[in-house]
Amino acid sequence: MTLGIGAYVREALAVLAANRVRTLLTALGLVIGVTAVIAIQVLGAGMASAVGGILGGMSEHSFFVIANVQQSDFTRAAIRLSDLQRLHTAVPNVVDAIPAPGGTRVRVAYGHVTPRLTFGPIADERFASSTPVRYGRKIDADDVAAARHVCVLSDEAYTKLGIDGDPTGTSLRIGDYRYAIVGVLGKSTRGVLPAIADAQVAIPYTTYEREYARGRPIVVFSVLLDDPSQVEKTEGAVMDWLHALKGGRVRYQTFDRKTFGKAIDNIFTLVTVVIALIGAVSLLVAGIGVLNIMLVSVAERTREIGLRKAIGATRFQVLLQFFIESLALSSFGCLVGLLLGLGIGALVDGLAIVKLSGVVPPIPWLLCLAITAGFAVLVTLAFGTYPAWRAANLDPIEALRYE
Repeated sequence: MTLGIGAYVREALAVLAANRVRTLLTALGLVIGVTAVIAIQVLGAGMASAVGGILGGMSEHSFFVIANVQQSDFTRAAIRLSDLQRLHTAVPNVVDAIPAPGGTRVRVAYGHVTPRLTFGPIADERFASSTPVRYGRKIDADDVAAARHVCVLSDEAYTKLGIDGDPTGTSLRIGDYRYAIVGVLGKSTRGVLPAIADAQVAIPYTTYEREYARGRPIVVFSVLLDDPSQVEKTEGAVMDWLHALKGGRVRYQTFDRKTFGKAIDNIFTLVTVVIALIGAVSLLVAGIGVLNIMLVSVAERTREIGLRKAIGATRFQVLLQFFIESLALSSFGCLVGLLLGLGIGALVDGLAIVKLSGVVPPIPWLLCLAITAGFAVLVTLAFGTYPAWRAANLDPIEALRYE
């Protein structure tokens, strides 16, 4: 008796369909395990895109130094502008150091609109945010060198000021000073980055230092680097310089694109391991369920197996029949898990990650399909082979006498 693979598949599906409740309960463990693993893969791709989007507005040529707010005397960590202006001569690889942007809220007047916006200094294009420009340009080296009265608006400032169209060439007023608008940035993706990383209205840091920063204590500042590959070494040197300046009695912490991304990766790696362990336990339980159900199926169809072998079915054909049945059951559970995992991952991406980062993450289709197929084959080989082998080795005479 010779049957094609299609006939074996149709028979396997018919057996599973005839026992729907048993099939669904057996596949449930597979569904849970595969759903967890696939969802975490989709979320992993989403988080990778989110981190890139969140950090996309942060220059690799700078890092922030922040006085640790948990120390007993926070105010002693403050430094003066004159100290910042000496930093580039004291520490190699430092081009300059400037007060952090985004630290001051001021009343900004543009026509008859006067909202309160964050206001702060910014360096030239080399060190500025990599957020794209919607209109005009960013602050350039000439603006910084000449300490010009120019400014760049963020997308939030552009909206709150009620501007329609290109505002470059017009001006706004902050206090006693008027600044020409030279550019407007596009939508920022800084997400969870602190407000120190950006200002809604930014002016050249030399202008800010001349007109606003003198005499004010500074507890957060940005260090501009010549070589971004030396960021860790430079951070250590800056920390040593600060401790020497303050006598080692105060604490600071640094914040840069590389270390922030590494911290997020470490957190997500831990979450991935935990989810993988949950998925592994679910798959083990599901595999044992498949093994049990297939053994029950063999016992229920013992006379059928004896009859097939009596009319000419070979051991290989019987083994193939039950192996395909086991594969169909595993594939069903894994396929449902794949669809649920993709759905849950895409839902979380859309509700949280896209809003957080402004980036629409890609779905790793090939990886998800490979994981699903791998789990189906693994469960079949590990837990479906023995029942199929047992069925193939039944003695046809004893099988026909089985009640």
